[in-house]
Amino acid sequence: MSTGTRGCAVSSVAATLSGDGSLSQERELNGFLQDVEGRALRIAEISLRDRDDALDLVQDAMIKLARVYPNRPPPEWPPLFYRILQNGIRDWHRRRVVKQRVMVFFGRRDPADEFDPVAAAPDPAGRTPEEQLDNAAAMQSLEAALRELPARQREAFMLRTFEGLDVAATAMAMGCSEGSVKTHYSRAVHALRARLGEHWQ
Repeated sequence: MSTGTRGCAVSSVAATLSGDGSLSQERELNGFLQDVEGRALRIAEISLRDRDDALDLVQDAMIKLARVYPNRPPPEWPPLFYRILQNGIRDWHRRRVVKQRVMVFFGRRDPADEFDPVAAAPDPAGRTPEEQLDNAAAMQSLEAALRELPARQREAFMLRTFEGLDVAATAMAMGCSEGSVKTHYSRAVHALRARLGEHWQ
């Protein structure tokens, strides 16, 4: 997925790597960050509905992983990265609630409520207009349905489905038990299946 004119700047993240790590480990970490960048941005955009803030959170998560966990075994990077990102998303929502309360107090409307991430997303390449319309409609329905889910169900579904993390890695990323992941994921699937109807097939 293209990150547009304002990318996550993986190269700048690489510059923050610890000097203690081996060159091969640094290269492997850079490869992981480049691979995860687009999918992480999509997850953050769906959760935040704000592309600029999503870019900031993804880059912050990449930098923190590179600074704190560069020497951890590579299989541990995905759950660690998504745990950092999900914590950032939760902190963002907490700050947003406080901001909205303040703005309501002063009688102002948050202009971010008018942001449309689907309209701002780049079109997929190499597809016919009909396919683009079908895909856009399906993605719009999925994103709308995901936003209606409780936060923990949305996290479990996106980490397992979008990222392909297994139950153990998802539990590590979410900071909960594997049983909780299974429960959140199952409830998310049932809710999405009921809401999406034809798009689910």
